[in-house]
Parts: sequence; structure tokens; C-alpha cells
Amino acid sequence: MQADVHTMSSLGATAATAITCLTVQTSLGIQEFFDVPASIVEGQLEAIFNDVSPEVVKVGLIRTRAVLNVVIDCLQRHRPRHIVYDPVFLSSRGEVLVPLSVRTLIEEQLLPLCTYVVERRHRSETKMHGLSNAMASAVCVYLNQGVTLPDAIAQAHDYVNILVARSVGNNSRGSILYNDFLQLLGSHLPQHSDVSYYAGMLNVSPSYLGQVCRKVSGKPPKTIIDEQMLQQIEVMLTTTTYTIQQIASRMGFSSQAHLTKFFRKMTKTTPSQYRRNQRL
Repeated sequence: MQADVHTMSSLGATAATAITCLTVQTSLGIQEFFDVPASIVEGQLEAIFNDVSPEVVKVGLIRTRAVLNVVIDCLQRHRPRHIVYDPVFLSSRGEVLVPLSVRTLIEEQLLPLCTYVVERRHRSETKMHGLSNAMASAVCVYLNQGVTLPDAIAQAHDYVNILVARSVGNNSRGSILYNDFLQLLGSHLPQHSDVSYYAGMLNVSPSYLGQVCRKVSGKPPKTIIDEQMLQQIEVMLTTTTYTIQQIASRMGFSSQAHLTKFFRKMTKTTPSQYRRNQRL
């Protein structure tokens, strides 16, 4: 919750919070839960909607059926313009936070109401605690500013990438260069997807840029570029009605087949299948 407030405040927004669960936790993991009674959660939500009437809502940890029912009822009655959901099913150490029965109800009843659901797919996302949480909070801020969903997601990715670069913990030449590389990706993809282009823009050799990226992120620059490309493709598949051919053209691929080959290599599925799965 504190991280949500910090992220939104740093991006110029004001957060109003309703707490659903309190935890006792250390670096060794979560020691104890206290699920806030559903009646108290309902009171918090009603106070916020009556007083502030937010147009964008972020949903996080929900552990009980009673609280889930209260949240869904509130969202259906007040109908905020956007609902962003960050599924918190596991802790950063792999501990189960949400019973399977509640998770099933979330998938059936809450997900259809959502504008955007943060996908926790890559294991690397757990390297920095709260990264997906920051992503969801940033998307909320940009949506509240009137930005379209694809642009909000893209800008939130840029924000999170900067957080990753800063997490190196110093102002060394390497961390600054890595941060500059990520910022260039945000403004020059998909027009440029080769490592040598960005190395030239940064006035370093491709091999040196590779050394910096591996030291800071554990990934070569080409992998980072491909992951950024994939994120943009996924956003268009899930938030637009563009055909696969149109997406291929917009992303700089020579053909639909070329895009499909790239997407299958990155995700083990085709763009069409990915789009169908997201709509289920």
C-alpha cells in the first residue's frame, strides 16, 4: 500500500486507499495475516467513492470470498472508468497468499470487470520486490491523465525500467548508460531494433553496451530489445483490433509470417492464439 502511494505520488497523482489485508513479514517471508473484515473494507470503499469518486481503481491482494464480494459489488455500482488489477497470488518468496477457491472466483468474477491485468510471467520480475505493483500503479496514473491504454502501458513499462536501472544502487557509468539505453528504447522502438544503432546513439561500442547490460540486468541488449518489442506487440494484441498483418507492419516486421515466427520464439504460441487466450 505504501508502495502504491509512493509510486502514484512520484508521478503526480493522489492515492486514496482501502486496506483489505494486513501482514506481518520480515526478509524471511510473511509470518502472519490479518484479513480486514468485509464490513470494514466496504466502509472504506464507500467513504472513498462518496468523497472522491475515483475514475481509476487499482485492485491488489484479496484473500477472502467476503471481501471479494464487497469489492465486486462496489465496482459494479460505482462503475469507475478503469479498473487495473495486479494479481497477488504468491509472495516474492513463492508463498501462497490466496486460497484456490478465492482465486477461481477472482478469475470468474473480477477479471471481466478489469481494463488491464498485470501479467506476472517472467521470473526476473521477482528480482526487485514490488516491480509489478509499481507497473500497475503507474498504469493507473497514466490512465487517470487521459492517456490511452496502450500508451499508459508503454509509459508504465518505461517507468519500471528506470526503477530497475536505479536499483543498481549507484551512479556509476554503467548504471547511467543502462538507464540511457532503456530510455532510448522507449522512444526509438520499433523503428530501430538493432544493438549497434543504440550503441552508436550512446557513443559506445556494441560489445561495451553488452557488457553493461549483462552486469546490470543479467541480459544481453538484444534480449532486452526483443522483450520490449514483445511487450508492445502484446499490448496491441490485447487492447486494439488491429489485424496481425497491421501489427506486423507497425512493428517493422517484413511480413506477418516474420512477426509470427518472432512471437512464437518468445512465447511458444502464435499471436492469434495469444489474442484468443486473453479474451477467454
